[in-house]
Parts: sequence; structure tokens; C-alpha cells
Amino acid sequence: MRLAIVAALLVTLASTSTLRGAPIAEVVVAGLEVPWALAFAPGGRMFVTERPGRVRLVVEGHLLPEPVATLNVAAVGEGGLMGLALDPTFGQTGFLYVCHTLSTRGGLVNRIVRLSLRDDRASSERVILDDLPGASIHDGCRLKFGPDGKLYATAGDAAQSELAQRRDSPAGKILRLNPDGTVPDDNPFPGSPVYSLGHRNPQGLAWSGDGRLFAAEHGSSAHDEINEIRPGANYGWPEVRGRAGDRRFVDPVVESGTETWAPSGIAFLGDDLFVAGLRGRRLLRVTGTRDGNPRVSTVLSGWGRLREVVVGPDGLLYVTTSNRDGRGFPAPDDDRVLRLKP
Repeated sequence: MRLAIVAALLVTLASTSTLRGAPIAEVVVAGLEVPWALAFAPGGRMFVTERPGRVRLVVEGHLLPEPVATLNVAAVGEGGLMGLALDPTFGQTGFLYVCHTLSTRGGLVNRIVRLSLRDDRASSERVILDDLPGASIHDGCRLKFGPDGKLYATAGDAAQSELAQRRDSPAGKILRLNPDGTVPDDNPFPGSPVYSLGHRNPQGLAWSGDGRLFAAEHGSSAHDEINEIRPGANYGWPEVRGRAGDRRFVDPVVESGTETWAPSGIAFLGDDLFVAGLRGRRLLRVTGTRDGNPRVSTVLSGWGRLREVVVGPDGLLYVTTSNRDGRGFPAPDDDRVLRLKP
């Protein structure tokens, strides 16, 4: 499918030095239930979250039958067990961070917790950040450690768009925390975990080679966005969407225009940004983020809804399908983790 040309962006099928031509997708793991996030440990072991509440472990291409952890989550709509990140010193600490939806008397909330692993089993759980507004849609919940050693988390607007502009609410924000859950002294708003605001439903985080943070965000009725995130910046939702040219807000680096990508996980491989699309059902490549002339092309399609993309220790891209999430058309062996080879 040809992408719409938006805001003078040239859509191409240009090859790159990091992934040339049409890649070959091979199945690494099959039979998962809505895998949401991937993270690699030292030695190449791969952790996977499943939205119903399980953390799974893949060793040398084999999915272990018993979960590493099973959490009591509210797998309602888009909610459940979602984000996953390993402590930068995981080999010493065994700390694994997850973000999940929880049902409380006051309704749905999202929570970031730290699991301590021993012999590949969760031995304890500590709440890092609690009571993030939750809903059956727009939960965000992507977790990533940045080059600065801080934990970054996306928070959707929880279907309450007005919260995205309120600095006293974590909803509709990108958050930045110390690994123990405290607020870093150099955050843009003193005493607050808020790093940027005005987001609708950000589900992807990635850093370029020169240290810039990018986020992928679901727009409303298309106008999906890829944003370069700056400390304290406002990205406009719900006042504007897409490239509005409003000086009060930061315009996206690239947007989908009238087409829908429904972007989720994102990852840099070399200078190219790869974007997993849910409703768009393809893996996109964004080139030119360094020179300010971004171009978008399709790298992979034909596998249904794509949720996560990460770079493995072998330098290859790993992508998850999300065809069992209630919005796809699952094949008998869905959901799967794919590995892309040049």
C-alpha cells in the first residue's frame, strides 16, 4: 500500500546500510498470547510480556514452558501486562521492570513495578510508580532505560484527553524516573516525573545514536506521530494533532496524515528508525531523522498486526505480532516473534 505524502515528506523504498532491500522474516517463537514487549538479557536470553499477565523467557530459541512471573492484571481492552525493561545492570541485580493495568475500587489504574529474579523466577515485587490513570484504551505503558540510566515510561491519556495538558496529572505524558522510582533532580519540572506532555497514546520509545529521544504516538482518526522528545516540551494533544504549525507546541518529525499506522514499538538500527504498526499491519522505516528530511517506507508486511520491534544482541531486528489482541485475524501459530535478516 502506498503511503500518503504528508507535509512534504517523500515516501520511498530506499535501502540502507543497516537493512538492505526486502528482509527475510523467520519465526523465532510461536504460540504466544498477545506479546507486548521484548527485552534481551546478557547472554542473549529474551524476556517477553504477554498481555494476560505472564512474563515469558526464551532461551536459545526455545520458549520455556513455565512463566518467569505471573501477575494479577486487569486485561481489559488494551490494558493488561504491557511494558518491559531490564535494569542496565541486570546481570548483577536481576531487576526487571514491568508496567501493567490493575483494577481497583476507584477503577482501572496502571502501575510500574520492579521484579527481582532469582534462578529465572520472580522472587519479590516492588511498586515503583502507582496510580497512573488507566482505562480500556490509551494506557501507554512502554518502558525503556535511557542512555542516562533513567527509566522512561509512556502514559496515555486514559481516554480523558484533557489530562494530557495538566501538569498535575501523569496521564498523556512521558515520565522519567530514577530506577528506584524517585524523581531525578534534573527533571524539567522540579519534583515531578513528567518529562514531556500533550501526548495522546504514546507506545514507542527509542534513542538515536547521537542520544536524541523519539516517541511514537497514536493519533485520533489517523495523524499518527513520530516525535523528537525534548525535556519539558508540549506536543499539543488535545489542542492540536499532527503538524499544526502552532508555536505553543512541538510538531512531530513525521506524521501519517490521513492514513493510520497505529504505531507501537520503535527501535533505531544505525541511523534508521523502525516502527511497528498495529492497524497499519506493517513495519515502517523512517530515514533522514538526522538531516531533517525524513522519508518513510514499508519494510515488512503480510504478518498482520505488529506490536514491538527491538534490536537483538546479534544486530538483527526482532518484531512481535499482535493478532490475538481481539483486533486481528490470528493464524494457528500466532502470536509470534519474528527475526528479520537482510
